[in-house]
Amino acid sequence: MKNPIKFIQEVKQEAFKVTWPTGKETVQGALMVFAMAVVMSLFFLLLDQVLKFFLELLLKVVI
Repeated sequence: MKNPIKFIQEVKQEAFKVTWPTGKETVQGALMVFAMAVVMSLFFLLLDQVLKFFLELLLKVVI
């Protein structure tokens, strides 16, 4: 186990190495997440409707 004071100093040094995203990068990332959520929700909506259509066809043929 290292000296606790030395450990805290090392943590502080590592914290200064962290590069935080800029405001523009944060907004851009958030917009990309939102866009992908919209695209995926539309994809799954379309997939659900197609599967529903084929399931209804299958059930009409069977019954």
